[in-house]
Amino acid sequence: MTTFAIATLGCKVNAFESESYTESLIGLGYQEVDFKSKADVYIINTCSVTNTATSKSRQKISQAQRSNPEALICVVGCYVQTHQEDLKKQLGIDVLIGAGGKNKLASTIRDALHSKGIGYQTELSAVDGFEELKVNHFQHQTRAFLKVQDGCDQFCSYCIIPYARGRERSLDPRSVVEQAVVLSENHPEIVLAGIHTGRYGKEHGSDLTTVIREILHNAPKLHRIRISSIEVTEITDGFIALMKKEPRIARHLHIPIQSGCDQTLRRMNRPYTVKEFLDAINRIRQEIPGISISTDLIVGFPQESEEEFLTTLQTMMDARFSFMHVFPYSKREYTDAAKLEGHTTPQCKKQRVQAAQQCSQRLNRAYLQGFVGKSVDVLLEHENENGWFGHSSEYLPVITTLGKEHAEKDMLSIEILDMKDGILIGREK
Repeated sequence: MTTFAIATLGCKVNAFESESYTESLIGLGYQEVDFKSKADVYIINTCSVTNTATSKSRQKISQAQRSNPEALICVVGCYVQTHQEDLKKQLGIDVLIGAGGKNKLASTIRDALHSKGIGYQTELSAVDGFEELKVNHFQHQTRAFLKVQDGCDQFCSYCIIPYARGRERSLDPRSVVEQAVVLSENHPEIVLAGIHTGRYGKEHGSDLTTVIREILHNAPKLHRIRISSIEVTEITDGFIALMKKEPRIARHLHIPIQSGCDQTLRRMNRPYTVKEFLDAINRIRQEIPGISISTDLIVGFPQESEEEFLTTLQTMMDARFSFMHVFPYSKREYTDAAKLEGHTTPQCKKQRVQAAQQCSQRLNRAYLQGFVGKSVDVLLEHENENGWFGHSSEYLPVITTLGKEHAEKDMLSIEILDMKDGILIGREK
């Protein structure tokens, strides 16, 4: 039996795509093995959002080639789209798939296996509309991802994603609902994923609020629906009203701010000011008290002065985020920010990352502490020697001791007793 292994780097969209590749290859009769094992086919689903991501993508390619020099190597995704010419010159890569042609990956690999002796290599497809990929069941996850949108038209000055993923496009609403219903048969929680999820549906005369309402209406078995991330400019009054009314929508929004200083935001080409961002999240909190609002933050952006950075830290405190993903600025080719003067030093970036992470830890502790003595609904994910671990609607990590009558994917009401090392500790009500 032909064996294959997949390495997935990057975002939730990549995770969904890799699961689709796995299902398709198993459907052809192939057997999945661990990426560290010897396989007949290796698939590296790459990321290029940062220099670290591209480096890890290259490392995975080399790892596959070392594991089995005779294997067919398929490299797919963002790194292929942005570095296709370099990869075409690299020996030992048999299949390249960029932003287009992903829905044909399984059949492309099948054909390439028959042509291995002549160095088969695909042409990179031009992106033409939304390529639907299907997943019926995530084998190793309690919650399921559902890719509903791809591409980005925003062109923030630091970001390579519009070049890697192409223009914005969405899965048609009927297919979104159909896939959500199928996934809800095996998964109590679904995460709607996209590159720019908040702009879902514009070419179909739909929007994110409408499609979420349709999913909830048609998938009665679904306990919870979550959004991977959303831009602050795309959170409408209608969306907030639906979220307030519908308890099955997770009480957590990941809203990237990227900087807390207006001058830096302008250089980043972000479409809001600090005041506009803070006003928006305060409006959300007024309507949905206790909601978890997390964010992404880039530090060490070109020309970011110490004063601007301190302004950003103060903004983070004012925003009261539940947690922050902190990234050092990464210079990406093709982008406008790469052409700016005044790039910060690696040492400066490192110091600012540490300071921002300390800020994030303080904010996270304060937010978690507010749940001690309260009850939250927790989706059980896995059991270890300390008990059952899961996440609440607010995406709070919770651990609790339960009886043997419970199992993975159960949804339970848990009373929070304490907090330790960033994890809430509770008991079943």
